[in-house]
Amino acid sequence: MNHITPESTDNRRSSALLTDMYELTMLQASLRDGTADRECAFEVFARRLPNERRYGVVAGTERVLRAVRDFVFTGEQLASLDFLDDRTLDYLRDYRFSGQIDGYREGELYFPHSPILTVRGTFAECVLLETVILSIMNADSAVASAAARMVTAANGRMIIEMGSRRTHEYAAVASSRAAYLAGFHSTSNLEAAFRYGIPAGGTAAHSWTLLHVNEDGTPNEEAAFRAQIDALGVGTTLLVDTYDITNGVETAVRVGGPGLGAVRIDSGDLGMLTRQVRRQLDSLGNHNTKIVVSSDLDEFAIAGLSGDPVDIYGVGTSVVTGSGAPTAGMVYKLVEVDGKPVAKRSRNKASRGGAKRALRTHRDTGTAVEELVLPIDAGTPDTGTLTARELTIPMVRDGRPVDGLPTLTEARDHLAAQLVTLPWEGLALSRDEPALSARFVGF
Repeated sequence: MNHITPESTDNRRSSALLTDMYELTMLQASLRDGTADRECAFEVFARRLPNERRYGVVAGTERVLRAVRDFVFTGEQLASLDFLDDRTLDYLRDYRFSGQIDGYREGELYFPHSPILTVRGTFAECVLLETVILSIMNADSAVASAAARMVTAANGRMIIEMGSRRTHEYAAVASSRAAYLAGFHSTSNLEAAFRYGIPAGGTAAHSWTLLHVNEDGTPNEEAAFRAQIDALGVGTTLLVDTYDITNGVETAVRVGGPGLGAVRIDSGDLGMLTRQVRRQLDSLGNHNTKIVVSSDLDEFAIAGLSGDPVDIYGVGTSVVTGSGAPTAGMVYKLVEVDGKPVAKRSRNKASRGGAKRALRTHRDTGTAVEELVLPIDAGTPDTGTLTARELTIPMVRDGRPVDGLPTLTEARDHLAAQLVTLPWEGLALSRDEPALSARFVGF
C-alpha cells in the first residue's frame, strides 16, 4: 500500500501528538468493537463566517498535507500513551495514512457549508487526523481571511506583516505565511522568510533611538539616525516619533538627505500626522521619501487612512489574531460510513451527509453567482448560461500527495484573482450576509 513517506520519525518532526486524547480513545474503542475498518468520509466545513463577514479564505492546506505526511508515532511518543491497550499501541506503531483527501485549493474563497476538505479512508485512520487538520486550517484561514480584508482596504498600498511579538512563536511563522498568501508584501519574521521564501522587511524600534544619548543623558536622535544609515544605507526607514515628530522628520532629512527611503510613525492621530509629515517632507525636498504607519492597525483603520498620504502599512496584532476572529470556526464531521450518508441532527449544529464536491458558477462577466455542492462522484449539472468552475481538487491518493499542488505563490495569485470575481458588495467591510451561498444538488 502507498503511504506518505515521512521526512523523519524523530519527536521534533512528528505531528502525531498534535491531537486530542479522545481521538486515541475512540480509536481504541473502534478496534475493540470492530468498527475501526469501516470506510468513512470526514468533511471540513464552516457553518457560518466569523463576525458576519462576507467571505473566508482557505489557508493552511499545504501545512495540513505536511502534517498528514509526518503523522507517524515514535517510540518515545508511544511510551507516553499509557492509557492505551497493547492492540491500540500496535496499530499506532504502524500507522500511516493511506486514504484519499480532496478539497478546495489553498487561496480559494469559501462560504458557509462549503466542503473545504474531504478525508476518506477507514474510521481509524481518518479520526486520528481531526485535531491537527482543524488546528492548522482554523488558525491559518482566520489570519488569511482577516489579511485579505486588510489588503482590500489598502487598495494597492504595501502592507508589512509584523505581528510576531503578539502571538505564539510558531503561530507567528504560520501567520506570516497566511498573511503573505492573502496579499501582504513582506514579513518581519525571519523564520517565515527562511522557511517559505517570503520577502523580509523591517525598520527599527524606539529602543534604538532611546539608546543614543549624550554624556549628560540628553537624547541624541541624530546620532541614532546617522548610525542606522551608516549601517543600513540611506534607503532605510527612520522611526521619527520617539520624541517630537516635527523635529524627528527635520533631523531625518538632514541626516538622510533627499534619498532617504522612508520615515515611520507609530503613534498618535495617524491621518493628521501623515498629512503634516508629507507636507514637511515635500517642503524639505524629500518628495520620494515614503511614509510608513503602524500602531494597532486593522482593516477598518487602514480603510480610514485611504485618503491620507500613507505609502506602507505595518500591521501586527490584528492580523495574527484574525482581527477579532482568531478561529475560522471550521469543524471536521463524519458524513459517510460504508458509502451511506450520515449526519448530525442536533439543533444549531446540523450537518448534511455524504462526501461532497463543489462548483462555483460565474456570469460571462466573470462575476461569481453561487456554489453548487454535489455528491463527490456526481456528474456536472447543467448550469445554463453560467460557466461552472470545479472547486474540489484531488490532494492525496492512497496516502500519497498528488503532483502539481499549488505553491504558496500560486495560491497567493489565485486568491487575488478570485477576490475580483466577488459581487462588488462582497468586498465590503461591513457585517452582512455571505457574498455567495451554497446550494445542494442531488442530495
